[in-house]
Amino acid sequence: MRYVIAVLATTFSVASPLQASAERPGVTVAFGNTVKALYADGKYQRLWFRADGSWEAVGRRGKRSSGRWSLQDQKVCLRQSRPFPAPFGYCTAFPASGALGVVWTSQDWQGEPIKLTIVKGIERP
Repeated sequence: MRYVIAVLATTFSVASPLQASAERPGVTVAFGNTVKALYADGKYQRLWFRADGSWEAVGRRGKRSSGRWSLQDQKVCLRQSRPFPAPFGYCTAFPASGALGVVWTSQDWQGEPIKLTIVKGIERP
């Protein structure tokens, strides 16, 4: 499974998601919106953050996953619980700008380059 959310974070800060979002306002722009990860093959993964610390995603192959998010060392860290608990971690930078349409680059858990953007609303594949 080569999508960002397939195997995700196991390391979290002790701050609650609500405290974390207050400390890092960029994350709050994702609430009620969609974070899209574009892969080199032209396919997207879509991720939806909630203020309660949960997230859901649909991978670029259409598989669903979900779990909990938090912040650690200025990065968003995810822990996958479904479809299976992830055995290792994934954290990535998240822009502090707090603006829809912001684009940034990162890598997925396997080191594959991805381009991320926050788009308005809940965009389903």
